[in-house]
Amino acid sequence: MTDTGKTPDWDSIIAALKNWRKKLGDADPSVTTVAEHYKKDPWAVLVSTILSLRTKDEVTLKASRALLDKAPNPAAALKLSEKQIAALAYPAGFYKTKAANIRKIASILLEKNGGLVPSDMDALLELPGVGRKTANLVVIEAFGKYGICVDIHVHRISNRTGWLSSKTPEETEMILRKILPKKFWKTINAILVLYGQRLCRPVSPFCSQCVIKAHCVRAGVEKSR
Repeated sequence: MTDTGKTPDWDSIIAALKNWRKKLGDADPSVTTVAEHYKKDPWAVLVSTILSLRTKDEVTLKASRALLDKAPNPAAALKLSEKQIAALAYPAGFYKTKAANIRKIASILLEKNGGLVPSDMDALLELPGVGRKTANLVVIEAFGKYGICVDIHVHRISNRTGWLSSKTPEETEMILRKILPKKFWKTINAILVLYGQRLCRPVSPFCSQCVIKAHCVRAGVEKSR
């Protein structure tokens, strides 16, 4: 994994992306990510992020609302059976596995942490079903701490633009921690996830509408719109 050796003009890049998102949000309130929707509520951010893995945002939000209405905290979650949690989590992807993990997490938090979600990355990563993406989002959205959440969109766009060269999201995160100014750490995920969903798509991205084309080498792009 490497950075490209060139320093991206981060101020211009992030400013352009933020402006694009703001204009989009004025007409479309759905630009708010699920994690942002539950901002400052550690349990809700954790549960909704677990449900979001390999699941579309609209499905995630619906499932999160249904589950958190019945299980607004770990104690309430533990009163539900794994089967009940799975039914509430449906149709999120891998809902049965996620239900099992959520119930295990609730038990662990009540037994070891007074029912509180930890704000420490290492402690979060010890919870079943919690990877770096989930842990970073909890740290950022629930506790306001610095983290860089890298999902498939952030990974793809960071490589496509030529800001860095990496093979996995975890490698991308580690490079971004070195080259991205800390003031942008908390916001880059929400911006690039939306950008990846709307414009910078995996196949045939909308390069003609790109607001950061001057900062992109279009690595691996064979066809665009």
